[in-house]
Amino acid sequence: MAQLPSGEPAPANGILPVAPGHAFNSTFHAYVHVPFCRVRCGYCDFNTYTSDELRGVSQAGFAGELSQEIRFSSGVLAESGVPRRQLETVFFGGGTPTQLPAGNLVAILGALSSEFGLAAGAEVTTEANPDNVDQAYLDALAAGGFTRVSFGMQSAVDSVLKVLDRTHQPKRLPEVVAMAKAAGLQTSVDLIYGAPTETIAEWRRSIDAALALETDHISAYSLIVEEGTKLARQISKGLLPEPDEDEQALKYEMADAAFAAAGFEWYELSNWSRTPESASRHNLAYWQGMDWWGYGPGAHSHVAGTRWWNVKHPSPYVEALGKRVSPALGREVLRPETKLEEAVLLQIRLREGLAVEKLRQLDGFDATRIAGLIADQLVEPGPAIRGSLILTLKGRLLADMVVRQLLV
Repeated sequence: MAQLPSGEPAPANGILPVAPGHAFNSTFHAYVHVPFCRVRCGYCDFNTYTSDELRGVSQAGFAGELSQEIRFSSGVLAESGVPRRQLETVFFGGGTPTQLPAGNLVAILGALSSEFGLAAGAEVTTEANPDNVDQAYLDALAAGGFTRVSFGMQSAVDSVLKVLDRTHQPKRLPEVVAMAKAAGLQTSVDLIYGAPTETIAEWRRSIDAALALETDHISAYSLIVEEGTKLARQISKGLLPEPDEDEQALKYEMADAAFAAAGFEWYELSNWSRTPESASRHNLAYWQGMDWWGYGPGAHSHVAGTRWWNVKHPSPYVEALGKRVSPALGREVLRPETKLEEAVLLQIRLREGLAVEKLRQLDGFDATRIAGLIADQLVEPGPAIRGSLILTLKGRLLADMVVRQLLV
């Protein structure tokens, strides 16, 4: 699994080094990491654990243990001089949050609401495996304050799901999406393109199947072969072919065209929504550099210019909370130049674009680079002249290169 970043040790009391006069003009959000999975997918390097890897940690006790971190965080923010703000969004990710009973997820949300309050119209999302939810489960989530569910679809093709080690059946997706709609929840599905052996025709089937669900939101991610995963080992042994970058670019173009024709609009490189209101406000908060506290093993947080990350394994995470100390392993106090560079990296991904004025704050920035991006058809010329860099379709495919040109 992916390694945590390096940084300075995090203090046991969790107190944040808030700069005097810091302007708290960011909204506040919560991410809840549920690290449990029934089976680990071969491509996944997320911080997840199957039952035989938990070393005595109980899934049944997780909601109560995570609620301890919620109470701890409330005290830390108050002692650090961070004003109390209601939560604008909450996102349960993993792992597989729906490995836990619906009542556990509702209890965790209740603990967050108790400590911070939920803003009017707050967005509350959980990721879900199509295999382990039913109508009663989704009804319980909706009754407990959830507003949105994101299903891990990945593909509509059995053979592709098998390569990815996904266990659900494609026919399950229409059933669970209909259940979520009946419960009054907004719906989203996640797709992955570029899996080894996936053909262009198979990807078209997945696009068409996703659109047939008539969800509010679709995410489509290019498969990345992460070091240390089962998939990476299969490729290195020649058991599966390496993903083809040119074919992945074609598959992105296919998805974007099909989604647009169906009435979806891209608002971030890998995300399309049916309306502006159905865009993921939680993910937008990340890309816009807002404040969030990440709860759970391995979760990352960002508040008032400090970023930190929890210990990865559930066992030391639970042990730290039992001692009433921070489960954070390390942290980084962000320098102004780092914040600025990260803003460029993240905001260029958005449909609303990156303000040219932000680029002018970079040391040694050369405005002729913008002219080069226009000439290379990587950004829209009209908005660029008016002060916003918005990626063209070609620019979206080459977003990393655009960032390098802006930050060189």
